[in-house]
Amino acid sequence: MAVRTILFLAPPAAAAAVFPQLKEAGLEAALADSLAGALASVKKHRPAAVFARSGLPGVRIEELLAKAADEEGFPPVIVFTDRGSAEEAQRYLALGARDYWLEPLSFDKIRAALPRERPAQPAPAAPAATPGLKIIGNHPSVRRVLALAKQVAPSKASVLISGESGTGKELFAKYLHSHSSRAAGPFIAINCAALPEHLLESELFGHEKGAFTGAISRKPGKFELASNGTLLLDEITEMDLGLQAKLLRVLQEGELDRVGGTETVKVDVRVLATTNRNIEETVEAGKFRRDLFFRLNVIPLRLPALRERGEDIPLLAQYFVDNYTNAYGLPKAVFSDEARDWLAGYDWPGNVRELQNLMERAVLLAGAKGRIEKKHFLLDSDTWLPDELAEELDQAAAAAEAGGDAAPMVPAEPGGDLEKALAGGNLRLDEIERIAILKRLEQTEGNRTQAAELLGISVRTLRNKINEYKLQGLDVP
Repeated sequence: MAVRTILFLAPPAAAAAVFPQLKEAGLEAALADSLAGALASVKKHRPAAVFARSGLPGVRIEELLAKAADEEGFPPVIVFTDRGSAEEAQRYLALGARDYWLEPLSFDKIRAALPRERPAQPAPAAPAATPGLKIIGNHPSVRRVLALAKQVAPSKASVLISGESGTGKELFAKYLHSHSSRAAGPFIAINCAALPEHLLESELFGHEKGAFTGAISRKPGKFELASNGTLLLDEITEMDLGLQAKLLRVLQEGELDRVGGTETVKVDVRVLATTNRNIEETVEAGKFRRDLFFRLNVIPLRLPALRERGEDIPLLAQYFVDNYTNAYGLPKAVFSDEARDWLAGYDWPGNVRELQNLMERAVLLAGAKGRIEKKHFLLDSDTWLPDELAEELDQAAAAAEAGGDAAPMVPAEPGGDLEKALAGGNLRLDEIERIAILKRLEQTEGNRTQAAELLGISVRTLRNKINEYKLQGLDVP
């Protein structure tokens, strides 16, 4: 079977993070930085999908979508961005984009968005688990939820998965799909909080050509795309009441009307839903239809917060660390006793998602030494300095306080190479910090979220530093 190609019309820094996982999954990544290059790649590789980043210099996404609409068999186009807006999402989706995402890109999300390959022979009746899908946890609360999920997975029953943000609701939804008789069918997810009501309706149910301004062709909705598979309605409690009534009809009757259409479309889809709210309270407040709640809540799955999972925390931490050391080609990393104590004592408001992001940062900051310390978890800008440099700076500060002569400072060239600048002489801490920040901004092509993650600081702290540098007259992305 030929290797499937994924085309990214994007700067390398915006897409490279998912390349190792794509390769591991047997997918090939192609990269283009111009519209002409992207179209040539489409012609040569016939990619399964095109992921185009808005705001790429010299590239108009509208031209790409127009080409996709005109050419038969053109791969689906998914637009992603680091600074999205509802207006931009509406414009691109109306022009035919398959979806509109906010960065950072996720391998699981990319894989789920790929069109289903036509099997060379009839698919086997027995379901097959999604490759690489793994739920880690030995705590009784997790084992109970997992046992219930496994029991109800083969059915067509609607499942409502609730839990705090970051507890793994989408992962459990994929588990249900992969262990069902629909595993060979598509798994489609849509975030109900990301789009305004009229645009969400079009995304769910599709629209006909001319249904509204910009509807230049018929577009199937997520229900049709998920035919014979599973549709995940993420953050279902954020859906407008008017649209909830239309959703209820689809769930009860198994049919829908496209926006602007006159024909009723039959659909066969299993629906899963997630929420991070107390949905019973939302129903009592009149913000969510009681009949829709009953229709979705056939099987309730409540996921525990990470802080309630005890020894699962170090287990998950080591799992993520092993994954990231493999992805970045670094030696196997171990935790110091102090780091393990910190992991056990932290409250984890962001749950498993926060743990995963923190482990990636710790792996990068630990580097080739392969030993993760408590300081790698902290957000203070001086904690990620190399020990030798931190000691040198402490000595210089002590000498200055004692009135001794300090070595002459070497001015740091903004955006210059960090290692070369450090080798040039003793620098003040604020100069080292500025060099590191500008270097990370350069590496991520101005993406502040990615730069902040690499630096181990919050986006707010990074934004304040950037404003400070701009007041100093520096040219900062």
